[in-house]
Amino acid sequence: MTRAREPGSHPPAGGERGVALVMALLVLLVMALLAAVLMMSISVNRKVAGHDLRQSEALNTAEAGIGEALSRIRSGDLALPANNPKAVGQIFLCAAGSVPVLGTDSIAVETKQPVGQWLNYSPTTRGPDALTFQFKTDAARTVIYRYDQTLTPPVNTATGLPIYVITAAGWQGSAVKRVVTEVIQKPVNVFCKGAFVADHDIDFVGNAVVCGYNHSANTPAWYGENGRLPPATNPCQPYEMNNGTDLYGSWTSGGTNNGGGAFQQGVPTANASNQVGFYTGPWDAFGMSQADFYSWVGAPRSSVPTNLNAITYLDNDGIGQNQSGSFAIHGQDGEGMLYVDGDLTLNSTFTYKGLVYIEGDLQLNGQAWILGGLVVRGKTQRGDFDRARQVRRPVRHAQLAGEVEPPIRRSTRRRPPVYRTPLPCGPRSSARSSPASA
Repeated sequence: MTRAREPGSHPPAGGERGVALVMALLVLLVMALLAAVLMMSISVNRKVAGHDLRQSEALNTAEAGIGEALSRIRSGDLALPANNPKAVGQIFLCAAGSVPVLGTDSIAVETKQPVGQWLNYSPTTRGPDALTFQFKTDAARTVIYRYDQTLTPPVNTATGLPIYVITAAGWQGSAVKRVVTEVIQKPVNVFCKGAFVADHDIDFVGNAVVCGYNHSANTPAWYGENGRLPPATNPCQPYEMNNGTDLYGSWTSGGTNNGGGAFQQGVPTANASNQVGFYTGPWDAFGMSQADFYSWVGAPRSSVPTNLNAITYLDNDGIGQNQSGSFAIHGQDGEGMLYVDGDLTLNSTFTYKGLVYIEGDLQLNGQAWILGGLVVRGKTQRGDFDRARQVRRPVRHAQLAGEVEPPIRRSTRRRPPVYRTPLPCGPRSSARSSPASA
């Protein structure tokens, strides 16, 4: 059976056979290429995104290294020799006892990160990527650059605070970021009412001596214990600032009583009794808010550290101004700010440059010399200040936290421990600029 061809139709030419198939294959090829390009683009974007994420994490890690270095400088854990331009400090990711041995001009310490949570911003051994801090110096490393905001330009080599250079490398996978920053230890102004400040009656007994005259930070230890003026042995008058910043010898909201050979000196008078306006907390003494003060002093310590050259905050339970702690210092020296939320006992010989602020009572068993200021809030109604000598330095305008310069001090004449001082006080700072402040 045959089918008649419709009028006007022609059989397909031989060259036209299979064209539709070729066109379909071409379309499929183009679509496959487009899909491949799209997949490659997605893969590249994922790699770029992952790389950017690792770069960001590495940068954050390096910044965390800068943060630890700042914290260690502020706490005094990393204290470079002040007159050594070649001094270098390094922090390693290792436990205490496994710290690499460095050269004579270098200090090596372990990280303070929690065990098992170490961020990779320093190696475990010596190397170019170690978290490092050093002084900013000239190319030959013979002169330390300093920052003095009273000068123009402020960076110089003669006066001011030394500039530190901190270098940190953070890495995450194959991504590495390095951060270099310059910082200074920010000075803090102190506003004191007197060399010795209390919120209760004060009984000065024995040979206690308190001096409210403003003294230089380089006043030698124990000067002034025998008197302010010649012919006393080692008088403190030669170290007085004579700049109009002298204060009362003692300031108290209660009464002042003297016994034995005790005496005080100050301006405009030796003693200011029955005063009002005692500090609501140590932040008042620094012109800070309560929040800024706690941020500045950092987390409290539950025991006395071996290094008191720092801002030291002692508290047994972390509850501010509850006077519940009880601490003892045995023959240590230090400088900076010592804040004790509780009672403090000083045993043996104690010298300190800075402000000592005690929420509870102070017991002295031995000899003490403090260049700066003493504030004791106390838990009792009276305070016996016996055989202690207070020589005052620029307490109202002292620079604490790094360079610190204030005083109290105890006589060298020995007697049984006496010095019970229940006095007043209240409870409980690194931004960047040019250079940043630590």
